[in-house]
Amino acid sequence: MNSLPIILMIAPPILIALTFHEFAHAYIAYRLGDPTAKNSGRLTLNPLAHLDLVGTIMVFIIHIGWAKPVPVNPAYFKNPKKDTLYVSLAGPLSNIILAFIFGIMCRILNVTTLYPADLSVMEIVKFMCAFGVLINLVLAFFNIIPLPPLDGSKILMGLVPDKYNSYVELLMRYGHFVLLGLVIMSVVFSIPIFYYLYVPFVRVFSYIFAGVSLM
Repeated sequence: MNSLPIILMIAPPILIALTFHEFAHAYIAYRLGDPTAKNSGRLTLNPLAHLDLVGTIMVFIIHIGWAKPVPVNPAYFKNPKKDTLYVSLAGPLSNIILAFIFGIMCRILNVTTLYPADLSVMEIVKFMCAFGVLINLVLAFFNIIPLPPLDGSKILMGLVPDKYNSYVELLMRYGHFVLLGLVIMSVVFSIPIFYYLYVPFVRVFSYIFAGVSLM
């Protein structure tokens, strides 16, 4: 099977995963009192409001991508540290929930492998459900890596006691360069660093949710 049909089939699950991830950030921020995302037009399930053109293309090319960050102003929160933690957790948790839903659909359709045997309607539906599990788990576990600008960095800030703030601030200052270096190594030198980080989790949770390991 050539790459064009695969690209067309993986596009909807990717758009759903990225859109719900960003919407979840915006929704929880709004519920906690911050109207910034809503006022910026980000409290929506319209993919066009969330997608970053370059980041979306990168998902298809190097399998590492991003959407437009949801603007958040912690000054609106009653407890900025705790509420920022909740907002940051919302994105990965939304992907876990979507992976669970796609996993149920995989069980109903008796999906046994990731790739379709042919281009029949049923095989395409099975593939999209299986890939829906996969991409949502990858996004969830990739985003909890504690390096900025990933959600994991803000999750870490919300969990670490205040007495360790100086160490966290150091990570926030230089973490971008660490992440960029890891991405460059992965792409230029074909070292699948992120694959090794998230594959154990994806393998386990895809089996739990879908009844089959999709890695």
